[in-house]
Amino acid sequence: MTGTQAQFWTPPAGAYNAAIDMVDRNVREGRSEKLAFVDPAASLTYGQLSERCNRFANALRRLGVPTEHRIALIMLDTIDMPVAFWGAIKAGVAPVPLNTLLTPEQWRFMIEDSRADAVVVSADLYERVGPVVEEIAAQRSLHVIINGGADHGQLSFDRLLAENSPDAEAADTRADDVAFWLYSSGSTGAPKGTKHLHASAMHTAKLFGQEVLGFSEDDVVFSAAKLFFAYGLGNAMSFPMSVGATAILMPGRPTPDSVIETMRRHNPTIFCGVPTLFAAMLANPSMSHGAGSTRLRLSTSAGEALPEEIGKRWQEKSGSEVIDGIGSTEMLHIFVSNRPGQVCYGSSGTPVPGYDAMLVDDSGQHVAQGEIGELVIRGPSSAEGYWLQREKSRRTFRGEWTYTGDKYRIGEDGNYYYCGRTDDMFKVSGIWVSPFEVESALVTHSAVLEAAVIGREDQDGLVKPKAYVVLKPGVAADANLFENLKEHVKAQAGAWKYPRWVEVRTDLPKTATGKIQRFKLREED
Repeated sequence: MTGTQAQFWTPPAGAYNAAIDMVDRNVREGRSEKLAFVDPAASLTYGQLSERCNRFANALRRLGVPTEHRIALIMLDTIDMPVAFWGAIKAGVAPVPLNTLLTPEQWRFMIEDSRADAVVVSADLYERVGPVVEEIAAQRSLHVIINGGADHGQLSFDRLLAENSPDAEAADTRADDVAFWLYSSGSTGAPKGTKHLHASAMHTAKLFGQEVLGFSEDDVVFSAAKLFFAYGLGNAMSFPMSVGATAILMPGRPTPDSVIETMRRHNPTIFCGVPTLFAAMLANPSMSHGAGSTRLRLSTSAGEALPEEIGKRWQEKSGSEVIDGIGSTEMLHIFVSNRPGQVCYGSSGTPVPGYDAMLVDDSGQHVAQGEIGELVIRGPSSAEGYWLQREKSRRTFRGEWTYTGDKYRIGEDGNYYYCGRTDDMFKVSGIWVSPFEVESALVTHSAVLEAAVIGREDQDGLVKPKAYVVLKPGVAADANLFENLKEHVKAQAGAWKYPRWVEVRTDLPKTATGKIQRFKLREED
């Protein structure tokens, strides 16, 4: 077992509401005029944020949404998203941010599964979301609130804020009360409603945001990763709010061009991305020192393990280290990470202070150093469990330990090296093969932008690697390239690990967090 149970922050035994700590405390400490959030159209100081959160909390109470019930948020990343999120928490209502890129049927499932009493929808999304929420509202009580633009005959977010008082009492909650839900991204199947506590956001902010990344009041953070999933929520809400820093929000899709333009406009000190975006930005002609920012001091990566080649190239070109780590929806944020000034590219680093880690085999026994095992974690930000999924909760949350489903090995240097999801691993000639290891070898080739690897049976029924690759712009696929890629993997990763088949794709199936959905490739194959 590695790690430490160091406790940097202990929540109070009595009343505790996360919105008081994250929002109102900044006002009490003199930051009323300090910028909290900035989007392309507007900005919000901590004083304005506090007032608007109070107005929304009062609005939910007037609508009759009971404490401990849920409100779904299908909202773009604008200054109103934090208002809805923390305003609901102040009222004792659990916000459930939903991925804005889902299909109508997926939204329907999550709204119905969570039994939400209300839903806030960005006006720009209503064309797709509207038919779903209108149908649900026709069958049962559901308050539909439209944020920005036309209200489509529903409740108006802006009008609700205007009609309610800027003063509000916080709900009588405790640190162990459920504060918000996040749905898992579904990298291995159907999403699960994951219930997080009032204390959890501050735990991650203290242990990772402050202790590892060194967040301070002077920082300006831009997270291309969105607020609707755990990584982005920590990056752009709980981390900066815990110290009174400023977050830049982008409502649109984070393309290399749009990200670089945002970096140039706002000059953030911290940039948070995912491996796919880092690779795409490196291939963009506009990419320069600081990725456009003149004061970039740090970059972070999560969602999928960062290939060594991409990390090194990013640092060389941007001048900023990439702090790569692994987190999960179940643990709310990152629990194993590299450290600034001590980055080992190709690894996930070591356990974050306050978290303990073990690698175990299928029977729950420790594996020897260098062997592959499932990563299990113990720490203060673990979720309460999954909603309405008792068996999955029992398999994932076992006493103090959370089973991640990620396969790792510990190297001689003490760092944790990602091998793949439990369901992604396969054996070739009796030896475990890590899809990530083969993918990392492929992306070091000058022709490859992205890669995904699965196990596939050959004509003899024996499992061998199959690779799906996205080529860099201007690269043509031919038989010579395929043979070249196979030989490249043999040299980089090992003779038995080379892909027997190589298929070129224009893109790879991914979750909104950037995780490659290898199970979809297996299903297609």
